[in-house]
Amino acid sequence: MDYAQRIRDLREDKDLTQADVAKILNTSQSYYAQYENKKRALPIEHLKTLCEFYNISADYILGYTDTPKPLPKD
Repeated sequence: MDYAQRIRDLREDKDLTQADVAKILNTSQSYYAQYENKKRALPIEHLKTLCEFYNISADYILGYTDTPKPLPKD
């Protein structure tokens, strides 16, 4: 599964709109929609913000693991 589908699924699981997530990322809804539609690459800063907001690992969003929880910090 690619990151575009992962961020869409995460948003929908929380019953959020694209506008809700765009506000968290300090961007527009149309700009965020381009991430979900693979029209624009997801910037690292937005990846970090989404990981913090959803409390998940970047590896999960990027498709390297199917385990959403981040590793514990040392």
